[in-house]
Parts: sequence; C-alpha cells; structure tokens
Amino acid sequence: MIRTLLLASVAFVALPAHAEDVPLPRADTTAEETAQDQDHTQPNAEIVVTGTRARSTADVLGGTAVLANEELDRNMRPTIGETLATQPGVSATSFGPNASKPVLRGFTGDRAPVLTDGIGSIDVSNTSADHAAVINPLTADRIEVLRGPAALLFAPSSIGGVVNVIDSRIPRRVETPVHADGIATYGSAANERSVSGMLDLPATGELVLHFDGSYSKTDDMKTGGYVLSPALRAQALASADPDIRDLAALEDTVPNTAARTWDIAGGAAIINEGGNLGFAVSHYDSIYGVPVRYSLDPAIEAEQVQLAVKQTRVDIRGEVNTGGSVISHIRLRLGAADYRHSEIDDTGAVGTTFFNQGYEGRLELVQTTRGSWEGLVGGQFVVKDMHIDGDEKFLPKNNMTRFGLFTLQSLDLGAVKVEGAARYEHSNYAAREDADIGNPAYDRRFDTFSASFGGSYELAPHVRFGINASRSERAPSPEELFANGPHAGTQAFEVGNPDFDTEKAWGVEATLKGNGDGWSLGASAYYSWYNGFIYDSPTGAIEDDLPVFQYAQADARYYGFEIEASKRIASFGNYTLNADGLADYVHATIVGQGPAPRIPPLRMLGGLEVQSDHLNTRFEVEHSFAQNRVTGFESETKGHTLVNASIAWSPWGPQGTSFTLSANNIFDVEARRHASVLKDFAPLAGRDIRLTARLAL
Repeated sequence: MIRTLLLASVAFVALPAHAEDVPLPRADTTAEETAQDQDHTQPNAEIVVTGTRARSTADVLGGTAVLANEELDRNMRPTIGETLATQPGVSATSFGPNASKPVLRGFTGDRAPVLTDGIGSIDVSNTSADHAAVINPLTADRIEVLRGPAALLFAPSSIGGVVNVIDSRIPRRVETPVHADGIATYGSAANERSVSGMLDLPATGELVLHFDGSYSKTDDMKTGGYVLSPALRAQALASADPDIRDLAALEDTVPNTAARTWDIAGGAAIINEGGNLGFAVSHYDSIYGVPVRYSLDPAIEAEQVQLAVKQTRVDIRGEVNTGGSVISHIRLRLGAADYRHSEIDDTGAVGTTFFNQGYEGRLELVQTTRGSWEGLVGGQFVVKDMHIDGDEKFLPKNNMTRFGLFTLQSLDLGAVKVEGAARYEHSNYAAREDADIGNPAYDRRFDTFSASFGGSYELAPHVRFGINASRSERAPSPEELFANGPHAGTQAFEVGNPDFDTEKAWGVEATLKGNGDGWSLGASAYYSWYNGFIYDSPTGAIEDDLPVFQYAQADARYYGFEIEASKRIASFGNYTLNADGLADYVHATIVGQGPAPRIPPLRMLGGLEVQSDHLNTRFEVEHSFAQNRVTGFESETKGHTLVNASIAWSPWGPQGTSFTLSANNIFDVEARRHASVLKDFAPLAGRDIRLTARLAL
C-alpha cells in the first residue's frame, strides 16, 4: 500500500503546472487584506486556514477556536488534550499527564476526531482512554477546533467538532536560504524537559528539504493534594486492612506517571509555479505510565502499567493550481502508518500488545470562485487493520474500510452569507472469529449521510448573527460493536453489540460573532437530539474481577453554550491593557437513563493581559463548578479555582524568537476534571512553573 501511495504521488506531480504559486489568501481579524503564510509566520488566532481558504473566525458558522503563535507556546503541554483544555467548549480526558485527549462539548473519540493536517492519527487512541493519540503538540504550528458545516469535510458527526493540528513537516513554499525553529520547555510539576527543532533547507530552486525532531522526558507528576478523591479516601480510612488505609495518605505525587517521548521526521517538497508536492517520513517512540487505579478491595491487586508506543508513518501532500474555469486547485493528502503499543506490568512482562496498520487519503477539488459562490468537493478513504495479542484482549482481529464523498459550498451576498455541507460514507467492518474471547465472525456494512446548512446576517459592521442546522449519522465503532473482554485501562469488562444500528442526530446552533477596534465577541448556543445514541453502563455483573460494562443504544439530548469576549481597557505608550473571559456549559441526558457520564461542568475563565510588540504579561483565573449531575456509577466532582500568570518577551518583535515564563495553578490547588475516567485516582497537576524558549531563524 505504501508503494501505491508513492506511485500516486508520482502521477500527481505530473499534473499540468502553468500558473504562479499562490500563497494562502489574505486575511486578518476583519477582512482578507493582509498576506499570511501558513508555514513559519503563522496567521493569528482570529484566522481559520482549514477549508476552502483562509478566513476570519467571524465568517465560520459554528463555534471555533484557534491556538497559534504566543498563545500556543503558553498553552503547550505534552498532550493535545491538555494543550487545548482552556479553549471554549473544550475539556480533556486527563487520563494522567500522558494520555489526555480533547473533549468537545462533552464528546470524545469518534464523535470528536483529532486530525493531523486533515487526516487521522492512525493509532488506537479511540479504543480506550489510556491510549494516547500519536500527535505531538511540540511539532504543531497551529491547532484549530472546527464545528458547523466545515467539520463535515472531515467527519460525519460534526456536532461535537473536529480538531485539526497543522504542522509544516511537508514544506509548502520556498523560504529564505535556511529556515530554522527551535523550542525548549521546562515544567516544574513533572520535572518536564522537552526540546524540539525543525529545519527547512532549499536544495535547489524548486526542492525544499525538511527535518524535525523532538524529545521530552518527565518524572512522576506532582499534584496539589491527595491522590485519591475525598470519597475514596473516606472508604480507604474505613477499611480494616492497614494496606488499604495507607492509600488514604498518598499525596503530592501521582505514582507511575513518568514518561519519555521522542520523534523524528524528514521530508521534502517540490515547489514550482504550478503548485507543490511533498512527503514526510516520521517515527514516534514513547513510553509512559498510566496512573494506578488503586483497588479498595484487599483481594484485588491494583495494576501498575506502562505503555510502550511506536509508530512509523509516511505522509504525502500536494496541491496544483489548475487555472481552470471550473476547478482552481486540486489538493491531495495521503498517509500510511504502522502502529503498535505494548502494555508492560511492574515486573517488566508484556501483558497485551495492540497492532494497527492504517492507510488514509483525501482528494479535494476546489472550485473556481464565481462571483459570490465558492466551494469544494472531494473524497476520502480510510483502511485499518487492528488486532490485539495478550491477556487483556477485548477485541477480535478486525478490519475497517470507509469511503466518503463530501462537499462544502458557500455564498457571500454581503450582509447575508450562506453555507452548506454534505457527506456520504460507506463503512464496512469485518471481525474474524476469535475463540479466545468467544466472538464469532461478523461482517457489518453501514451507509450514512450527514448534512449541515446555515447562514449569517450582518447586524452591524463586523457583527454577525448566524444559525446552523445539521443532521448527522455515525456508524458504530469496532469497539462498540465487537468488544468482549477485560480492559485494565478503563477497569471494565467491556461488551459490545454487533447488531447496533447507526447513531443519528439533529442539531441546531446559533452564533453571535463580532470584532472591532479593541474588542471581540464570540458566542454560541446549541441543542442536539440523538436517536440510537451509543453509550456504556454497568450491568451489575463481575467478570475477571472487573465490573461488566455493556454498550447500549437510546435517545439522548445535549445542549449547552460557549461565550468568549475581549475588550481593550486602556492604552499607554506602546502597551495596551485587555480584559478577556470565557464560559462554557454542557447539559446531557440519556433518555430513560438519566445524566450522561463524564460531562464537564460549567466553567468560567477571566484574564487581564498587557500587550506590546515585545512584552506581554497575563493574569487569569479559571473556575470549574462542581459537577453534581452524575450517573449512578460515577462520583460527584468538587469545584476548583486555578490561578495562572505568564510573561512573554519577544526581543525582535512578534512571530519570531520569544521567551515565556508562566506559573500555573499558583496556589497548588487539588483539582480534578469530571470528564476523566480516572479523576478519583489522578488529580490535575499542582503548581507548575514553566519556562519556554522559542528560537527562530
């Protein structure tokens, strides 16, 4: 298959090239007037580059969030989940400091896919909360959270949203003779040491070579209080077993959370007047500990597991400017990866190994703009082969193939803007007969159709009200269909249902977005109706010393809101004082069952920031309210308040070398995220003093 990808790239480079290389469209916070590069000199956080063209976040239907430049440096963490956790509508699974994935409006996994430059991470992160996504934030140039019609370019279920991590491993343009970037970080909470660097080297007038690598190492994470939650500590103290009572005294450090990760990549791109074609080969290697899920039953021994992850990946990306009257650009994106991880117990023995080989690709035909009408059509394929060997095999060997067709169309009539998208997918899942877990052979096929349509109206200059309606349909995942075995990562014996139907949802979202001289506002409110919503819940049975969790389908209702705003308060000399804030909330109910599990509570964050071209200082307070609306098998989560501060110095101005000193959780508060399966055993990091240096040439 990799050979096939390479042959496809050779065919692609032979396409006609007869127009000038076209950079990304011009854009700023209010109009497309200032040229911005997607590589190296990044557009700011008011610009979305994913889609047909770069555009202001105010012009995107649905709530969006963008991390770029200094804000990305300040929020950088070892995982993509923790890096995004303070964005509106985003929480994190927080399965310890090394396996944290984004939670979008209460959704994770297939309902909130995480992509790298438009295609998947090709790993097994969706199969369990303890499996990290193989996407390294250290190599990211910018991260975008998309919702609304644009999300259907990448996934059939767009209600939660899509995370797209954009890097420059495959160069897009010829730069100055040499371009180099480096970043180094130290974080005190886990004695984190990380460094990454990249180099773009023009070899000829059209050929650019790229190299990058990163390395990070952490010790066990320090926390701001006890390891066990108050409810579990009370249970431990009431035990007659002295070893169990000792667990109540665990504090300050979360055991078995150390990690070591490195990755390296090399690639090249041919860039000429008609477009570009490039490739990258990368290797990722990580070993990380999973926080111990202590048992309060003396007869059951808690497992202390490390995961050793390896992935080798090939990526290809190309774009041709056809200069045609119907199609203006053709974009190609291909990826193939071999992935494996082994789960190692405290004796050093390998208990279970996951293998995944995957291939993914997409082709986009960008239409030539005709007056106020623009859009694109495209297709996508995904092929995955996965199998598990070992003691905790809970899935049979299975194969997934998926083919999709999609389109995004928009009409700009000035005061009125209209946008719509549609996506059709055909999915085939084949599970082999497996006597080890008692599964017969299965072959399921699903056809799904999703669509989203909406528009916005300019209430005043740079102020738009929008409304968007969507109908989405998602095929069940292999885990939801075929699981039948013990899974130590979630401390559950998981049982799927191979007879599931597709999951369908209707949703509506209203947005209000605006910006002007010294202010900005973004607000959204949404409501979703699910038919055949897939969820898991305990049956009351015990298997292999683990509670049995059975997947089931029922109707569900999700609603919530996000709001963020900023205002310039004062200006003095070259400095401006700005105030900003955000709030988000999700309410979720499974009809006939009660609250959906692991839903983030109401959260509010406010900050003050002094900005200039060379020096920025920030002070912020984040408060997460208590989550008392819980299922019968999860505990309530106390509220907490985190206070953070930072100062960033850019000696030669923005978009270059910078030094950032930040203090997070200054008062060393014990905090837990309700969205985490492991929240009662692994609180968030305590006081964390971080120093980040970014050097650019």
